[in-house]
Amino acid sequence: MPAYLIVRAKITDMQQYQEYMKLTPAIVEKYGGQFIIRGGDKVVLEGPDSSERIVMLKFDSVDAVRRMYNSDEYQAAIKVRAGAADASFIVMEGLE
Repeated sequence: MPAYLIVRAKITDMQQYQEYMKLTPAIVEKYGGQFIIRGGDKVVLEGPDSSERIVMLKFDSVDAVRRMYNSDEYQAAIKVRAGAADASFIVMEGLE
């Protein structure tokens, strides 16, 4: 069953965060993921707006997301992101 990784990040240091962004595409691809949304403009139709960056990725399964997240490569990328953003990572199963 497909799984979606939803990331909300409040960026505090864009220059440092951009270094993290350079690392993630190859890691995501290695574990079978693909970016669906990677920041960009948004339109809030209801509720309060937020300045958080929103990223959504699709993987083959929740297990694939866990393998990516727990990989040595991604754990190293997390260290690059440290101090540049406060982030929330949510994984949800999708519909087939």
